[in-house]
Amino acid sequence: MNFDFSEDQKFIQEQARNFLSSECSTARVRQTLEGEQAYDQALWQQIVELGWPATAISEEHGGLGLGYLELCVIAEELGRSLAPVPFIASVYLATEAIKLAAAPQQQASWLPQLACGDWVGCLAVNESRGALRVAATTTSVEGSKLSGRKTAVLHGAIADKAIVLATENGTPGLYLADLNQAAVSRTPLESVDPTLPLAELNFNQADAEKLTGDADTASLLSTLFDRAAVLLSFEQIGGCDAALQMDKDYTTGRYAFGRQVASFQAIKHKFADMFVATELARSNAYYGAWALSADDPELPLAAATARVSAIDAYYQSSKENIQAHGGMGFTWEFDCHLYYRRAQALSLILGGNPHWKELLVERLLRIKAA
Repeated sequence: MNFDFSEDQKFIQEQARNFLSSECSTARVRQTLEGEQAYDQALWQQIVELGWPATAISEEHGGLGLGYLELCVIAEELGRSLAPVPFIASVYLATEAIKLAAAPQQQASWLPQLACGDWVGCLAVNESRGALRVAATTTSVEGSKLSGRKTAVLHGAIADKAIVLATENGTPGLYLADLNQAAVSRTPLESVDPTLPLAELNFNQADAEKLTGDADTASLLSTLFDRAAVLLSFEQIGGCDAALQMDKDYTTGRYAFGRQVASFQAIKHKFADMFVATELARSNAYYGAWALSADDPELPLAAATARVSAIDAYYQSSKENIQAHGGMGFTWEFDCHLYYRRAQALSLILGGNPHWKELLVERLLRIKAA
């Protein structure tokens, strides 16, 4: 089976890479990291104008009507450039939640607004650290009024609307809430990567509209997280590639004892380990992309496999990049920590690696028992 991308999809990737290489340097990423803005608003507007948030939204809902494979190649370039924009929160999470959970008339109303960037969305489901437990949700709705607290909401401090997990009469569901209303308060939280900021959201009798699709909420969120896991894996392999290239550029340009540092066997072994981990993650991400685009029953297994290998590969690549730079690699002035921060932040979205490893084992055992 061929998991490679088509020439058209590779062309989209090339154009995305050229744009981000020109417009999203590490110096620009640092402006967000060191500044007061939670994201690069000008860059986000450019991305919206390019139509990237509309990639996997159907034409009838104001999108480009392309698909998930095109979104995957864009995701890889966003990860490569460390783009400080709310793409994950608004596109992988909020948009996909509406596609999965909303009724047709709600999709017709909201998806065009997300496609053209009229508002930024986010997903608010967690109330504590660790993996999500739908049954433990305490946020509740009574008479279309939402009350409760959500924590670690990605881009929750700047989003216009949130898809919120809450219970009504004991039954969990997803609700759309405007975050700019007076009944909502937001508290920014510290994050290992300030370019992917987190926030706590508090709802006090806030107006909310239920997403009235027919799917079971727990199953729906599982599918949503699987879709997002595949897309995140592409961001992570993009980051792996960038960290490896940075490592190579530095060690081939630096000399010790009259030789390139990159020529030493210990450094070569590190390069080889980084490359193998990245290519393993890439092959699993491609498998996930195929399952996602085909809406195949293998998606849960493919997503967990891609998620675990991508987390491991990005952590290894970003860590070894710091080590190869020696003492300077630990300094603020060098860009090594930008990739390490992003690797750590992406590993925590959707639940950490231990959670996904458990899921992978469960899904493998389920297949074996079938």
